Amino acid sequence: MTDTSHKITDQMLVERVQAGDKQAFDLLVKRYQHKIIGLVGRYVHDHSEALDVSQEAFIKAYSAINNFRGDSAFYTWLFRIATNAAKNHLVARGRRTPVLDVDIDDALLHDENQRLVEDESPEAALETQELEAVIKQAVQDLPDELQTALCLREFDGLSYEDIAVIMNCPIGTVRSRIFRGRETVDQKVAALLSGEPV
Repeated sequence: MTDTSHKITDQMLVERVQAGDKQAFDLLVKRYQHKIIGLVGRYVHDHSEALDVSQEAFIKAYSAINNFRGDSAFYTWLFRIATNAAKNHLVARGRRTPVLDVDIDDALLHDENQRLVEDESPEAALETQELEAVIKQAVQDLPDELQTALCLREFDGLSYEDIAVIMNCPIGTVRSRIFRGRETVDQKVAALLSGEPV
């Protein structure tokens, strides 16, 4: 039997859920649970709490599914629900709500370099850790709007269109924020590599 689940679009599944098919929602959960847990984990660092908040986000999405009209991608809609759930969780527990508290271990840069890590010498591993720390700090030091735009693009792989929807601003503004964010991070990394104080 051939697996055809990858050919079924999110919109098709949403329409099935809206028609009363609960199993179709299970497929959406399976499709996005790891991304949503990873997203929530950037806000809620306790893993068991992050799992609870992720589950809560899916429950909210299921409850509100009839309001989804397809104006944006399903994942963009789900992303906003999960982000709000994570922020509300932190507020309810009296914690600060970061714009996006990036864990560099989730970053694409780390993923791309993962295959090199196994063969690294202790010196090279130390340099990699130092570089990651500089990148993490550089991202955290960005103004909120630059940090959010950059993280949504680089770490979550969202399109400029989706980011514009999430940030409620024009695509041109999104492109500008991402460019400025990358430029600032690149300058700090270049300073580190040239031996200048960061």
